[in-house]
Amino acid sequence: MVNDDNVWEQAGLGVKRRIFKPGQSLMMMEVHFEKGSQGNEHSHPHEQLTYCLKGSFEFRMNGEKHLLRQGEVLNIPGGVVHGTIALEEGVLLDTFTPLREDLLNSREF
Repeated sequence: MVNDDNVWEQAGLGVKRRIFKPGQSLMMMEVHFEKGSQGNEHSHPHEQLTYCLKGSFEFRMNGEKHLLRQGEVLNIPGGVVHGTIALEEGVLLDTFTPLREDLLNSREF
């Protein structure tokens, strides 16, 4: 699959994302959520910074709730179980280090 930064893919019910061309050890993706849609709980060894471009989200990290609003950033350490629900229509900008090979393996940039 070729990804030119303008290709969107479904990432769940009411969730779509586009993955930008990565650097050598850092990558970024934009994720759009419909109100009430979820990012299911999961974990990965990568450190993640999530910046809220629009809307508000309730994140769960290791069972604790964190509210994230437009203009705020959440740091998710590697290995931490996390997920989110969109409290309203919203957009997140996720940054990962090192590269999420699990997301990049099927793409050409």
